[in-house]
Amino acid sequence: MVNPYFSRDVLSMKDFDRGDLDLLFQYSDKIAGLEYKERASLGTGRTLGIMFFEPSTRTRLSFESAMAAIGGTSVGFSETRTTSLEKGESFADTVRVVEANCDAIVLRHPMEGAARFAAEISSKPVISGGTGTEEHPTQAMLDLYTIMKEKGRIDGLRIGIVGDLKYGRTVYSLIYGLSKFNVSIDLVSPPLLRIRKEATHDFGTSGRANSIEIREHDSIEEVLPELDVLYMTRIQRERFPDEQEYEKVKGSYFIDSRQVERMKRDAIIMHPLPRTDEIRHDVDSTFNARYFKQMQYGRTLRAALLSLILNP
Repeated sequence: MVNPYFSRDVLSMKDFDRGDLDLLFQYSDKIAGLEYKERASLGTGRTLGIMFFEPSTRTRLSFESAMAAIGGTSVGFSETRTTSLEKGESFADTVRVVEANCDAIVLRHPMEGAARFAAEISSKPVISGGTGTEEHPTQAMLDLYTIMKEKGRIDGLRIGIVGDLKYGRTVYSLIYGLSKFNVSIDLVSPPLLRIRKEATHDFGTSGRANSIEIREHDSIEEVLPELDVLYMTRIQRERFPDEQEYEKVKGSYFIDSRQVERMKRDAIIMHPLPRTDEIRHDVDSTFNARYFKQMQYGRTLRAALLSLILNP
């Protein structure tokens, strides 16, 4: 079988179809079941270039850990003050320097289009680790994998996405990914943070399987008892161009253990993290909480993704 991921850029969930995702999930299961020596042979002698122009804990550590899990190494930077960018080197030249020293690049950047521009320059595959308010495709891949593992399926589920839907790049990638399946999506946000309308135009052309139903709500209370998956997101202060606008919506939604009691017994709660106050700490010990397990699935899935990209 031809490997559709080999030497492939990972820039948008819109670039991947249902078959691509099914293959990735199957390979992730295979990676999880391999003995260390067998798994470590998949990346031996290979190097992942890390280019992070924005703060990150989970994504950076997850990629570095995933690369180590398949026997490879990582080089790069997580802050620009240690690079020649401080001396006036261009972004394009920095990409070329990293490209010359690695076999694949993962890039996070505050500007829209940065990963796609890097992919145009680099002869090595580029993976977006999140750019501006656009997308974060590997987060969506691990989110979908988490749902598949914890619920046994994605088709037929009712999924609520709550919080910052306007600026949250994880939200767009997740919805584009869910559009490949037969699901029902409830979007819950303040009117100020509704999903950008130009994004909904893409849902009909993003390679979806059969049908996706999307509803918008102001209140989490009206949908909570009906959900199979609750995906909470942080209202991102750093994305707001106006501090006063942030003050209007901060703390709009939260879930605590009392609200969890209103959910289906087998519903799961997810979050891309970091969280602030939208998931209270008393939820952590409930059966429904999956956001820390979600991180663990991320390492497995990214190890599988890197293996597929690096090996024909």
